[in-house]
Amino acid sequence: MALSYPQVVLFGDSLFQGSADVASGFSFQAALQAQVLRRLDVVNRGFSGYNTSNALSILPKVFAPPGPGVPALRYLFVLFGANDACVPLPTNFQHVPLDKFKANLRRIITHPNITAHKPKIFLITPPPLDEIRVTELDLATGHPAAARQTRVSAKYSEAVRQVAAETPGVTLIDLHKALMDRAVEMTPGFDPKKGGPALGDPAGGLRGYLKELLPDGLHLSAEAYRIFYDLVRPHVGGEWEGTRDADKAGYVLPDWREAPWLEEDAHLQGKSL
Repeated sequence: MALSYPQVVLFGDSLFQGSADVASGFSFQAALQAQVLRRLDVVNRGFSGYNTSNALSILPKVFAPPGPGVPALRYLFVLFGANDACVPLPTNFQHVPLDKFKANLRRIITHPNITAHKPKIFLITPPPLDEIRVTELDLATGHPAAARQTRVSAKYSEAVRQVAAETPGVTLIDLHKALMDRAVEMTPGFDPKKGGPALGDPAGGLRGYLKELLPDGLHLSAEAYRIFYDLVRPHVGGEWEGTRDADKAGYVLPDWREAPWLEEDAHLQGKSL
């Protein structure tokens, strides 16, 4: 039977599906794969448009319990909520009520097909929303109003924080906070401490630096994916860092200098090791 590499699985919506894209000059998935090359496989299971109810319906098809030929699930990153947070409209049916969203997240991260692998599990808050830009695009594509709202989306990010805090062994990756902090930092004159509307909220009328991080108001730019990667990077690969020969520790197949065929090659060349 062929060797299987342990896996890092990115399970989520279009924010993970798009993390494989290289057109903008940076790929979150490729950067993460380079970090764990020869040790782990980074598997993209991002599904554009999916909410947590959709995710639960396909979960047994995505994750198999441990068994012969089944790669071990070492790390699981879960990123849903951007679609669950859609407001009910006659032109959109992605909405999942907040309480059901939280229940769905719990069911995903405690599903026996996942927990049987004993992976490290990370819940990621969906990013902030630029409702000003989203409204422009949604109206242009035939929606009667914006399908997403800044204040509603923020509640779903907070729900992810709550589920992570309530679930033992689950680590939070707060993408919403990291991107909003960056946007505030790069927006001259904007002070969230004054208690006004957030960036991207039509009530305040200011997109600020969110327009650089969320070009269509929802999906991440290359810069935003770099910020995301910087959040994830310290959590992956610590098991071989600081070990003897850390540059090669954890390889599924050995370094060429240590491979078992070297002795045979040396013999054929009339050399001794």
